[in-house]
Amino acid sequence: MKTTLEELLAFVTVVDCHSITKASVKLNQTVSGISRALGRLEDKLETSLLNRTTRRLVLTEEGEAFLVHARKILSSVDEAEDQMAIRRQQPSGLLRINAASPFMSHSIVPIIGDFRQLYPQIELELNTNDHFIDLLEHKTDIAIRIGELRDSTLHARHLGSSQRRVLASPQYLANKPPITCTEDFQHHQLLGFTQVDRLNDWPFNDENGHLLHITPNLSASSGETLRQLALAGEGIVCLSDFMTHNDMKNGKLIEILPQQTVKIMQPINAVYYRNTQLSARITCFLDFLSQRIKTML
Repeated sequence: MKTTLEELLAFVTVVDCHSITKASVKLNQTVSGISRALGRLEDKLETSLLNRTTRRLVLTEEGEAFLVHARKILSSVDEAEDQMAIRRQQPSGLLRINAASPFMSHSIVPIIGDFRQLYPQIELELNTNDHFIDLLEHKTDIAIRIGELRDSTLHARHLGSSQRRVLASPQYLANKPPITCTEDFQHHQLLGFTQVDRLNDWPFNDENGHLLHITPNLSASSGETLRQLALAGEGIVCLSDFMTHNDMKNGKLIEILPQQTVKIMQPINAVYYRNTQLSARITCFLDFLSQRIKTML
């Protein structure tokens, strides 16, 4: 499109005001600026839109025809801007969220009811994936990731942090030897991850001052599976607070060696591509989730 909105607005305003001078005042521009805009418009259209005399401006036949279209275009732009303003006040549309299964179950699903009451016009699509995904390939607006980010093509918003702790059920601890130091773990059943081996680095210092790396007696790929095993009394597990805060609060899981635990906080980030323009529905969801995470952890 060769014609600009500035030129269309100048043309329509001049017609409505019957004067270039009055149009310049209304648009807060100079008289010469309005005249140049009209000149550019006529040059692009290769026709005269206005006959100018010392006393009045008269539309040409071509000007009369073009005025109808110009008004429609400007009206459509105004309507589109009004709709965007409404969306900012009452966000709407489809929001596609991806997160690891445990975070989806323990942190997102519990707040969905309250979120939908606040924003009933937002349609939610919740998908789970325990590995990093291509956001475009999976048609995802935002993904929630736990841990350090390594993809520089993504933009991230930090939502909070979650501490990793070593835990076991009261039933398991009641029937096993007491634990007074990390060396006692050799007499216990340790639950760990089959994938992402660094998750088997527990938050204790070994003899070299590094994190204590454990060899699990029973492994699983899912943190939720390990949580369920721990709740069933099958062993000791190391999990993040976002999964277990309710279990600890209710006494279903008990922290082991809290005084010796190294405080390791896992960042919780919402990620999206850097060239993504954040819509109102994305922003309001991230604001809501960030506030709830603060109360949960």
